[in-house]
Amino acid sequence: MKRYLALGFCLIAVPAFAQDVDPENLLDFGGTEPLVIVSQSGEHAFDVEVADTLPKQRQGLMYREQLDADSGMLFEYDGPLVASIWMKNTPLPLDIIFVRANGRILKIEHNAQPYKLRSVSSEAPVTAVLELNGGRAEDLGILPGDVVRHEFFGTAE
Repeated sequence: MKRYLALGFCLIAVPAFAQDVDPENLLDFGGTEPLVIVSQSGEHAFDVEVADTLPKQRQGLMYREQLDADSGMLFEYDGPLVASIWMKNTPLPLDIIFVRANGRILKIEHNAQPYKLRSVSSEAPVTAVLELNGGRAEDLGILPGDVVRHEFFGTAE
């Protein structure tokens, strides 16, 4: 039974990654929004681009040569799902932060390696994924259980 469930998930997840993103026709994400992570080490403010459509989610941070220290990308999903992220065509190491519907961080994949095709999974349902520069979460003391404040989660102040 588990094998069939895993196969079903793969069949659902593949279309999100099946299309290549054309580096000559990259989408404009239309600016940034404020996001704050509240951790034991303090409040950490970021300006994030929002990937709230499938085309934007497919593109993500592909082909980006740099990302400011306090910038990132928030992938917003329509409902809870087991998220799977890969690093295809992504030259920057990234921290991949999986976030539950209430804004709590479920899991962090530290320093995901550039260009890797191996998917990183949330392993449990989340409603968003936050990508930051690789090593940033550790530098700031951001941990699972910390809270992400953003309007998407209803936690913005």
